Amino acid sequence: MEKIMDIIESIAHEKGLSVEKVTEAIKRAFEKTAKRILGEELEFEAELNEKSKKMEVYQKISVVPDEEAKDKNPERYIGLSEAKEIDPDVEVGDELRYEVDFKKLGRTAAMRLHNEIEYHIQRLIEEQLFNKYKQKVGTIISGTVTRVDEDENTYVEIDEVKGILPRRYRIKGEKFTTGEVLKAILKRVIIDKVYGIHLELSRTTPKFLEELLKLEVPEVKDGLVSIEKVARIPGERAKVAVTSHSPKIDPVGACVGVKGVRINAVSKELNNENIDCIEYSPIPELFVARSLSPAIITAVKIEGDKAIVTLPPDQKSKAIGKNGINIRLASMLTGYEIELVEKERKEEKLLGEEKTQETPKITLHDLFKE
Repeated sequence: MEKIMDIIESIAHEKGLSVEKVTEAIKRAFEKTAKRILGEELEFEAELNEKSKKMEVYQKISVVPDEEAKDKNPERYIGLSEAKEIDPDVEVGDELRYEVDFKKLGRTAAMRLHNEIEYHIQRLIEEQLFNKYKQKVGTIISGTVTRVDEDENTYVEIDEVKGILPRRYRIKGEKFTTGEVLKAILKRVIIDKVYGIHLELSRTTPKFLEELLKLEVPEVKDGLVSIEKVARIPGERAKVAVTSHSPKIDPVGACVGVKGVRINAVSKELNNENIDCIEYSPIPELFVARSLSPAIITAVKIEGDKAIVTLPPDQKSKAIGKNGINIRLASMLTGYEIELVEKERKEEKLLGEEKTQETPKITLHDLFKE
């Protein structure tokens, strides 16, 4: 083909691709077209002639011993004796090459070549986009809502690609309308043979809350405050454990902001999800006690994967929370199964002997066994 180099450079510039990768893609298109027109069992090799700037396509025929050539496809293999008549220096294992004149293959070949070039360039674009967005997995991206289907999956246009927010990754109670700007965490990048490349989004992962805090809290973005752990029940409540790397910075205060302005901005993005910020501690007992805030804890004892928490009777409902949400989040945040034990309030004497009231206990299992 004439002017193939101009075509390569034009495609590379228009699509933002490297000349080298476009050249390889078009070579594959020529080779694939030759196989479709002349025979899938044949072997072809395309080369870009630097001097003439033409794409040259060659059929390759392998040289084999004479006795093997009898049982093989003569358009794919040639015996050594016959090959030496063409090139005296050829040996077994070498290849003979014959140039294919694409102009003589007709209009059908030209149409197939056009389609193959489009296909391979599209795959190249998808590969580039895949690598670009693969690096963004776990970060927040935003796009414009284009539609919401009957299954309540939300489709989003994000620059040059499409995104989808499945219903299961949408915060309970949220509804999006066409034209609305949507923020979400990039969960994964998918290449589909039918739909091409698209992005799967999520607004329910704890990572989304973490990334939102990085956007709203400069101390977190600058590394002065670290988010150690996050636990969420999307749309209802979340707990965030933070720690400071500077004695001058209160990690909880930094995340909450003056009059709660920072944490409220995050909560608004999460459909008004309530967010508790607590200070992280490497001491398990202290961390468990803080995680049950706003309840005031008397003592914590760690026994394997269980944390036995002693607290005053009037603090039990606070520790459990509405529908058990506080103790569930505390357990998710700390990694311990939490058992609540009411503190002894008084001692009674009976027949001259001291008797202590029985201490009621409650666990996560008790909360949800019904």
